[in-house]
Amino acid sequence: VFQAMAISECHFINGTEKVRFVERQIYNRMQDMMFDSDVGHYVGFTPAGERWAKAANSNPEWMEDRRAQVDTHCRHNYEVSRPFIVERRGERGA
Repeated sequence: VFQAMAISECHFINGTEKVRFVERQIYNRMQDMMFDSDVGHYVGFTPAGERWAKAANSNPEWMEDRRAQVDTHCRHNYEVSRPFIVERRGERGA
């Protein structure tokens, strides 16, 4: 059985003041490549991942979209979810 997965993560520091978008490409439990918005490009971790990262990094439209994910995915979803994740913190113990 082969398994391929793409995982997207948003890391928030002090609300949306500092936001980091990370995308991981994983195949059979091995991370092939990763995009980190703090780095600004894909990094490959396997021979195939290095080839895929090189191809992705050479596509300006794709990279513009990846870099924009901080705003279009992370900050957007933070604002949509904020009433459920931030303003409800103290309710559990009350």
